[in-house]
Amino acid sequence: MTDGKKAPTPTDLSPQTPDALEAMLTQAMSTRASNAPAVPTVGQRCGLIAIVGKPNVGKSTLLNALVGQKISITSRKAQTTRHRITGMRTVGPTQYVFVDTPGFQTRHSNALNRSLNRTVVGAVNDVDLIVFVVEAGQFNQADAKVLSLLPANTPAILLANKFDLIHRRAEIAPWLKEMQERHNFAEFVPMSANNARDVERLFGICDKYLPEQPWMYGADELTDRSDRFMAAEIIREKLFRLTGDELPYTSTVIIDKYEEEGNLRRVAATIVVERDGHKGMIIGEKGEKLKRIGTEARHELETLTGGKVFLEIWVKVRSGWADDDARVKTFGYE
Repeated sequence: MTDGKKAPTPTDLSPQTPDALEAMLTQAMSTRASNAPAVPTVGQRCGLIAIVGKPNVGKSTLLNALVGQKISITSRKAQTTRHRITGMRTVGPTQYVFVDTPGFQTRHSNALNRSLNRTVVGAVNDVDLIVFVVEAGQFNQADAKVLSLLPANTPAILLANKFDLIHRRAEIAPWLKEMQERHNFAEFVPMSANNARDVERLFGICDKYLPEQPWMYGADELTDRSDRFMAAEIIREKLFRLTGDELPYTSTVIIDKYEEEGNLRRVAATIVVERDGHKGMIIGEKGEKLKRIGTEARHELETLTGGKVFLEIWVKVRSGWADDDARVKTFGYE
């Protein structure tokens, strides 16, 4: 974050009447917020934008939509995102550097979750803008914990995701007033991460909070993560999606080999679990579950790399790894 940069004046998000609420929503849902300056035609803007929120609130879906390509895996399982994943999008003279973070974990305090929480805390203290994602009209203890981490001197946008599910706008007024009392949000953005027009509108809203400075990445770059990293993430996504809620979230994936031979990638990976029962769950009857995980991961990797992929996957048991600080670090967590 650039030192000495003056943040824009926060907007009053406390509507007192239905007419005031309607006017505020109309402004917030317009193509560009009325107080946003025009995008400069000369010079460059660039800044870091942290996307934060509780687990499973839609942060990774939002990041993928903003970047225009899948770079952060998604599933219904809590804590699918485990790393600080950076995605870039350059629009005109402005480069937006989005930082997806793990959902802040409050239910369990093992070494893995402590590592993930440190990632969240580090991200919110090193950006130009924070996008705090909540479900429109909802706020619980998990949301409150993340909100308590936001520094007072960094502008934060309240992004009410799944706003399309709100049928009567007047019902959202008390919630908006309560949210502004909880934190001095710079702006309120009602949207759906699955709506392309809403996603494009968010760029114009974020633009004015980014400093004028050279871009950090090339105009066509989308992420700072390697293909090797993406391979592990894609396998883990298929693992979570195909095993459902019965498999503990502590399962992880390690890439043992990633070799490139022209247009061919040879990838060897290990799925690490904590119990023998979990191993059998992943392998499935006659190995069918593991085969399906491998097939779906291979197909997505081939789409990502644009070439042929030869993928081998093994499953190993490492009892208690998620509560072993040294092993958590060895497995690539911060």
